[in-house]
Amino acid sequence: MAGLWLLAAILLLGRFLRLPGPRLAALLGGLWLTIILLHLLAPASRAAALVGGSAATWAVGGGVVAAILGYRALLRGLRARAPEAALRPAAPPEGGDAGMGGDELDRYARHLVLREIGGAGQMRLRGARVLVVGAGGLGAPVCLYLAAAGVGRITLADDDRVDLSNLQRQVIFRADQRGLPKAEAAAAAMAALNPHVAVTPLLRRVTAADAALLAGHDLVIDGTDSFAARDGVNRAAVAAGVPLIAGAIAQWEGQVTLYDPARGGPCLACLFPLPPAAGLAPACAEAGVVGALPGVVGSMMALEAIKLLTGAGQGLRDRMLIFDGLHGETRMIRTRRRADCAICGTVAAALETAAQPS
Repeated sequence: MAGLWLLAAILLLGRFLRLPGPRLAALLGGLWLTIILLHLLAPASRAAALVGGSAATWAVGGGVVAAILGYRALLRGLRARAPEAALRPAAPPEGGDAGMGGDELDRYARHLVLREIGGAGQMRLRGARVLVVGAGGLGAPVCLYLAAAGVGRITLADDDRVDLSNLQRQVIFRADQRGLPKAEAAAAAMAALNPHVAVTPLLRRVTAADAALLAGHDLVIDGTDSFAARDGVNRAAVAAGVPLIAGAIAQWEGQVTLYDPARGGPCLACLFPLPPAAGLAPACAEAGVVGALPGVVGSMMALEAIKLLTGAGQGLRDRMLIFDGLHGETRMIRTRRRADCAICGTVAAALETAAQPS
């Protein structure tokens, strides 16, 4: 029918011209009423035959469309009100109040209106315990974004001190903090950004012997800058059965993945069973790194952490995201756990068996 084609054309033109919704709805409604009046006043005319149908057909069709649009508007209204209602869980998170205060509602408003996060997801962030290993280039954006997102308890481990050479990329520090422990300086910045989060600085490294430390957290994020350090964190995470978001950068490139053998994913040793040969993977101090790259990759790590803690979207378990800043490209590669992995082969199998219902 020509009338339907005319309505569709007006709809597409309105979308192309980005007309406001009410104005576009008024145009379509006006045309619909005109067609019905045409059928009522001149049912035998050529114009009525051209648009097709009858007054009853157009009236019923318009009623169906109005019902659908009304239902969608009702759903949007319910979703808009759902986050505020969800902020009163039956059982308050450990160490916290039953709900959020007005300041927190304003602070996290952009999260609360996201369907994938909402009030329930924000409460999960509020009750989460995250260990960030390394407050350097990758750790700086991770710490800032997790604090801004409202992750309730953050432990930050780093044994280094702020140096002038850090400031080109480690945006959490200031020039007047030279010589201060990175963990303490970063914790102060996070507390200043969001007083609703609790940050515990640890002025030491995390090693393979720290499984007990990691087991007290829901998630570990590794922003260290050497294979030896990453290997130690990976071993501790595997032993503790805690998911590990890991990032690495060099020069213009970076990568992000999720190591989680306790839930079927690989660990670091599944992908890299042997350390790189001498000189093959030099540290940033030797190879250099463009200042904005840690911000890009570290922000991706923080995003993956928020997704994992809230249950939103698809994470990077069994996948690795590779970013090429020099050529502006990203690519995704598949990863998989090795059953014969020397690190997670037996430990992950035991954890999976223990997690299965008896």
